[in-house]
Amino acid sequence: MGRVNTKKINIGNITIGGENKVLIQSMCNIKTSNINDVIKQINDCTFYDASLMRVSVLDFEDAKAIKEIVKNIKIPLVADIHFNYKLAIEAIKNGAKKIRINPGNLTNLDELKEIIKCAKEYKVAIRIGINSGSLNKKYVGNDEPEYLNLVNSALDYIKIFEENEFFDIVVSLKSSNPIETFKAYTYFDSISNYPLHIGVTESGFDEVGIIRSVSALSPLLLNGIGDTIRISLSGDPIKEVITCKRLLHDLGLYPNYPTIICCPTCGRCQVDVKPLAKKILDYMEQNNIYKTVAVMGCVVNGIGEGKNADIGLAGGNGFFILFKNGQEIKKVSQEEAFDELIKYL
Repeated sequence: MGRVNTKKINIGNITIGGENKVLIQSMCNIKTSNINDVIKQINDCTFYDASLMRVSVLDFEDAKAIKEIVKNIKIPLVADIHFNYKLAIEAIKNGAKKIRINPGNLTNLDELKEIIKCAKEYKVAIRIGINSGSLNKKYVGNDEPEYLNLVNSALDYIKIFEENEFFDIVVSLKSSNPIETFKAYTYFDSISNYPLHIGVTESGFDEVGIIRSVSALSPLLLNGIGDTIRISLSGDPIKEVITCKRLLHDLGLYPNYPTIICCPTCGRCQVDVKPLAKKILDYMEQNNIYKTVAVMGCVVNGIGEGKNADIGLAGGNGFFILFKNGQEIKKVSQEEAFDELIKYL
């Protein structure tokens, strides 16, 4: 089906699917009843351009906290529900604009009907969130490929919702195996037009999780699959948001983001490239400067290789050459390099 042809679903003041951009999501790692901390974390992620934030709902204290949280944030809140259908209903009544439920742990038909009835009344979307650790029980331990079990679990669940005339559905099919994840989303996209939230579950921390996630998500996005995205990383959700932006930007799906070109350095390098490049990128991210900056380790190839940048620095022996569109501007010391580049930026 692809992004353009997926069904449009309203979630609060935003729309998922159709020709809309791929929306970035993350999830709070604080207990939801810690209201002030959750509000701050959501607003921090919103600053870095998260379009949706998910919170876990462990108990009724968490569900009731949503009422105060949504008063103090600007983006829709997604409530993550496991096992107890009453928590889903309470979360919806307190202002969640979307809930995520898992077919592996919410199986009672009457309870599902109660959730559907409440979601209809409050015009709330539902994400059917399948992952490899909580499949529909009838698909556990069979001889089918994992990706097929993920898809079939989703289709069984979707049928229940459609039979009860509920169609505001988003689907996720996450494995911790990037190849199975890719296969699941690709197959589901070929047979359904429900919008897809893409991600790799339990991907890991730092570069472990980034590489594992990107290996599955890049080919999906390049093939037009995926309407919302989360790169799940152990740690700060802001890092998830920024990593999503960088991926989408490099795939041509997110124009409003800075580009840093930075050489890997070699034996010719006589300046400290990495900390300077990171400082420049941090500055551009925090100040919404959507330019291309090159930070190169030497003047031998640096200016030529960075000529397509808006502005750049090429290192010498303890100094940098500041250049613009491939033309030298001035020579600056390593200590002056950041401030001088920012002036011209």
